[in-house]
Amino acid sequence: MRAKGALCGCAPVSCYAAAVAVAVAIAWPTTAHAQCVDEELKQELIGGRHYRGVQERLFVKAFRHELSFMGGWYAADLYSGNYVLGGAYTFHFSEDLALEASFQYTRFHSDAADTFNRRYPQLVLEQNTNNPGLLYFGHLIWSFAYGKLRWLGGGISRFDFNLALGAGVTDDTTSIGVTGSAGIGTKWYFGHWFALRFDVRDHVLQQQLIGEQHLVNDIIVTLGFSVFIPFTN
Repeated sequence: MRAKGALCGCAPVSCYAAAVAVAVAIAWPTTAHAQCVDEELKQELIGGRHYRGVQERLFVKAFRHELSFMGGWYAADLYSGNYVLGGAYTFHFSEDLALEASFQYTRFHSDAADTFNRRYPQLVLEQNTNNPGLLYFGHLIWSFAYGKLRWLGGGISRFDFNLALGAGVTDDTTSIGVTGSAGIGTKWYFGHWFALRFDVRDHVLQQQLIGEQHLVNDIIVTLGFSVFIPFTN
């Protein structure tokens, strides 16, 4: 009588080895295909992450010099509003922080004083109601928000918003002491060296008028443009 292993035509150990070999042969292409799919997916995810997160900046500010020219409106507390013109030099230590030194020119003029002097010429409030004002200021600039804008499907421009904090001198016949300054602004960058800027600054100072001292808040709104040196990123 033959054993059951003999009825299969091979020894039990040989039959088991053959079954394992067949199973491995069947599973191997599936495993290799799964590994290929995993590698392709990994490369796709890595490539997508690189595209989203690691892009060259369209406009670089760090370690560049900025020359600005501005004009706008000076809204004074004790005086009538008047034009303001000036310029600024800014050095950017990084993409976020910079130091700015500025000079601006305006005139402190009082329409109310002119009306009073015309109505009561025997009582003169001021010998001159149209005094020049020179503004010398230094600010620390912090760019706290950035963005990009595509123009009607064409080129992409970069912009940022910044906060300014500093102090300076208001050189006229009525100001007293140091003038504090704080404000907010935005800059829009075009190409590699040109930008438009819009700034709003609040100047806090003491002024003396008609023998009395007043703590005032003067608002300055300016629009201008900037040139960055060197001219390339």
